[in-house]
Amino acid sequence: MFKRQAGFTLVEMLIVLMIISILILLIVPNVSKKSANIHEKGCDALVELVQGQVIAYELDHKKLPADLQSLKSEKYIDESHLSCGNGKKIVMNASGVVSYE
Repeated sequence: MFKRQAGFTLVEMLIVLMIISILILLIVPNVSKKSANIHEKGCDALVELVQGQVIAYELDHKKLPADLQSLKSEKYIDESHLSCGNGKKIVMNASGVVSYE
């Protein structure tokens, strides 16, 4: 009278959902930790790029730039080089060393 229909039972579906939930619980925290690490490495690379532009300015003008705005006005860097993607600000001290705060 009733024909057996091929498909998943409720128990099988629950097991699959449980496995997917466990995988999500394991993966999401690791991804957020990696994201912070990626932002920090990107900021380090940006600092090195700006430091290279400070050196280029010094070679061209025979003196250090007064500040990063001087580099920007002379077109050595643009507005996007003044801060990192994670919100940290790029700064330069009096001796021309670039870092972020």
